[in-house]
Amino acid sequence: MAREQTVGRAEAQGVRNPRLKLLVLAGLCLLPLLGSLQMGLSGQSWLPLALYPAVSLISLLLYWQDKQQARSQAWRTPEKVLHASELLGGWPGALLAQQLFRHKTRKLSYQLVFWAIVAVHQLFWIDHLVLGGRWLGQLF
Repeated sequence: MAREQTVGRAEAQGVRNPRLKLLVLAGLCLLPLLGSLQMGLSGQSWLPLALYPAVSLISLLLYWQDKQQARSQAWRTPEKVLHASELLGGWPGALLAQQLFRHKTRKLSYQLVFWAIVAVHQLFWIDHLVLGGRWLGQLF
């Protein structure tokens, strides 16, 4: 019963520092947005601009479902599935969901993989926008 009261109190508090967290989210989304727009306007592909919001919505829904399942002690969404949706471009929705639902924020091993995925996306767009894809092009 004490655990239920603690969980209830934490959820009643809502998102801590919402302005700062929205600013961080906006900052992290800036490179993918600029890179996606550049790709679309240059005639390469509009797909990234469509995928980020679509997969972010899917990620947010997966987090919501996993949080509901955790509360009812039902079958959980595998972490591999959550990470796959983040890797496919859903990390902005996942980051939003982590804060809204206060889910997967304390598990260090999960957060390390999550932030590595965010870093991979940031590096991809830095390479694309600043270096013209030369750095990653050499790796593959």
